Amino acid sequence: MQIHVVQQGQTLTGIAQAYNTTPEEIIRANKIETPNSLVVGQTVVIPIVGRFYWIKSGDSLWSIARQFQTTPQQLAQINRIQINTPLQIGQRLYIPPLPKRNAEFNGYVEPRTANVLPVLEESARSAAPYLTYLAPFSFRIQRDGTLKEPLLNNFPSIARANNVTLMMVITNIENDQFSDELGSIILNNEALQNRFLENIVSTAKRYGFRDIHFDMEYLRPADRDAYSAFLRKAKQRFNREGWLMSTALAPKTSATQKGRWYEAHDYRAHGQIVDFVVIMTYEWGYSGGPPMPVSPIGPVRQVLEYAITEMPASKIMMGQNLYGYDWTLPYVPGGKYAQAISPQQAIRLANRYHAGIEYDSKAQAPHFRYRDENGNDHQVWFEDARSIQAKFDLVKELGLRGVSYWKLGLDFPQNWLLITDNFNVIKR
Repeated sequence: MQIHVVQQGQTLTGIAQAYNTTPEEIIRANKIETPNSLVVGQTVVIPIVGRFYWIKSGDSLWSIARQFQTTPQQLAQINRIQINTPLQIGQRLYIPPLPKRNAEFNGYVEPRTANVLPVLEESARSAAPYLTYLAPFSFRIQRDGTLKEPLLNNFPSIARANNVTLMMVITNIENDQFSDELGSIILNNEALQNRFLENIVSTAKRYGFRDIHFDMEYLRPADRDAYSAFLRKAKQRFNREGWLMSTALAPKTSATQKGRWYEAHDYRAHGQIVDFVVIMTYEWGYSGGPPMPVSPIGPVRQVLEYAITEMPASKIMMGQNLYGYDWTLPYVPGGKYAQAISPQQAIRLANRYHAGIEYDSKAQAPHFRYRDENGNDHQVWFEDARSIQAKFDLVKELGLRGVSYWKLGLDFPQNWLLITDNFNVIKR
């Protein structure tokens, strides 16, 4: 599979010819809505086995082989050339596919309306073949140890039909915000904890959940040890049922990092207690902040490199956003919030306003600017095949367990194509 960046004047017909495929295959794979009006800088994933490479000045079979983790002999054989034949600039070589490694993938799904929208259910159904876990968000803790259930609709049956483990996400959300007070009540009352855990068990059995996932955020720093102790107790209880247990963690870069979102999350303790963690490596660029990438590769790497000093890499799932943001300029702190958009919506906007897409190679993220009908300037940061491939390369480099997506319902067909090209999805 190959990632192609559209250049000025290129057409789908010409791109398809260059890769020995058809425009129809490229349109279908990428769900291209305007095949006769491509955006300069737009990425398209070419659905071929392996990839092609065009020779540049200074290239040799040896340097190309190192770049693509193969051998000069294999390149020469598969391209039917002599190993010592001089290469010509612009010459096309075929590069065989790299071996795949096994990985796990999770998709959170969050109903936000009074009823589950059909498009959200269809998104879960479409993504399920590529998922290890499906995580309806969320079961909210009540102060008496009971649970307020989310809308589940057909999510359990979608998981069963696709051999996907249903993840029971449990949060300390109260009045639509994470509550430190609620967290403290649960974490410091043993009788309440016992009732809470039995309610989790009975609910999980009723729906068929096989991973219990605690996403407890904004906890008081003083409750750090109490949270770890509760997790040990919960793990013992769930082990009796044969279930996995996981947690969501804020993106830290040191054990002493300050801030209410970070201090109660003890990476080392979670790594010792739970089966795996989801580290929320996104929201550097967020709706209320200034325009910037949502998950720039540098900060993401810093968090994950710290995490693997505290726990096995095989227990870490990298959090990945399936969305970007559209900011109205100029950015004013406390002013208008950015609008969350899917990668497909971003391409639609760039096409509509004739905005070329640029790529920040340091952040490994695409972006563009446009001016709307009312004369307002906008800046958009989003995800494309290049940014996702950069994250997949990081997962492989660090030996991580896999990737967890926040959240399904935002159309991004290239992401799922690249999963199949890079990994064998583990089913549990």
